[in-house]
Amino acid sequence: MATSLRIDSFESTPPLNEPREDVIRVGVIGYGYWGPNIVRNFHAQEHSRVVAVCDKSEKSLRRVCQAHPEIPVTQDFRELIESTDVDVAAIVTPVWTHYELTKAALENGKHVFVEKPFTCTTAQAEELIELAERKHLKIMVDHTFLFTGAVKRIRQVIEDGTLGQIYYYDSTRVNLGLFQHDVNVIWDLAPHDLSIMDYLIKEKPEAVVATGERHLNGVADIAFLTLYYPNNIIGHINVNWLSPVKVRTTLIGGEKKMLVWNDLEADEKIKIYDKGVEMSGDVYKLLVSYRSGDMWAPRVEQVEALKLEAAYFVDCIMNDKQPFNNGIAGLQVVRTLEAADRSLQQKGKIVQL
Repeated sequence: MATSLRIDSFESTPPLNEPREDVIRVGVIGYGYWGPNIVRNFHAQEHSRVVAVCDKSEKSLRRVCQAHPEIPVTQDFRELIESTDVDVAAIVTPVWTHYELTKAALENGKHVFVEKPFTCTTAQAEELIELAERKHLKIMVDHTFLFTGAVKRIRQVIEDGTLGQIYYYDSTRVNLGLFQHDVNVIWDLAPHDLSIMDYLIKEKPEAVVATGERHLNGVADIAFLTLYYPNNIIGHINVNWLSPVKVRTTLIGGEKKMLVWNDLEADEKIKIYDKGVEMSGDVYKLLVSYRSGDMWAPRVEQVEALKLEAAYFVDCIMNDKQPFNNGIAGLQVVRTLEAADRSLQQKGKIVQL
């Protein structure tokens, strides 16, 4: 039997059981590709519940009603944002809508969970950060990879000195599609690695170079980013919508050891190699030797990252803690994306950050 679609007002639907005082009420705006995952994870938490979903598409709202018949739906985002029954607005919409929706949510006293990238410009991000601080509200940018077992383990390996001084971060993030029309491949795929690098590398990048080309729909569909850090650390990101195969591989080279992270591996996602180069002799007679030792694959936690992220944000709200992937972290990524765009437009000119 088909589920009837409720799109007039989620407040006019039969009330749900009254939530406990220790439950954060989440309203989700956007139920496209990523929205169902957001709804599922916030709705399943012990201390949070999705109380409304908004999307302009009736087809998307039918999917909500089929998957979660107990959750009211609406096509008007203002109903959700202005409701006193919503504590958090989860914004899972195209990036060009993030500023307007986040600002409206903050002005109506809502904490905000917003999909990456945070905003279209640094000016927008700075304004929203200031507004949230003034309203004593929290912003969390959905940098989901920071909650994966792999990235958490890599950070641990770096912090305990296993790799030694970091030399480089080199990532390949390519596949065939999904093509975007409102942003280029840098804005679509590079935020993953930019947020990961910001999380793993203590230093902040000083400059960026970006090259790429457009082939199909007027925006760059293949690009290469190089980031320059203090202490001779270099970062490189290859993003591509036109690859015949899907690749998610990252190399991190250190003074002592080297690490390979293949996110498509089912079991041994991380491998650490006791390989490197050693120099000896004086400045006039340098001798180069290569070290090749064992390889081992450390155990990686197998828990859905978004589940951990949702629980973490709920905890931050309930205990008044600042998320590490807050608006400031989102601003850092947006600042780099803007600089990469300027470099791309100038055929790889170096742009200072």
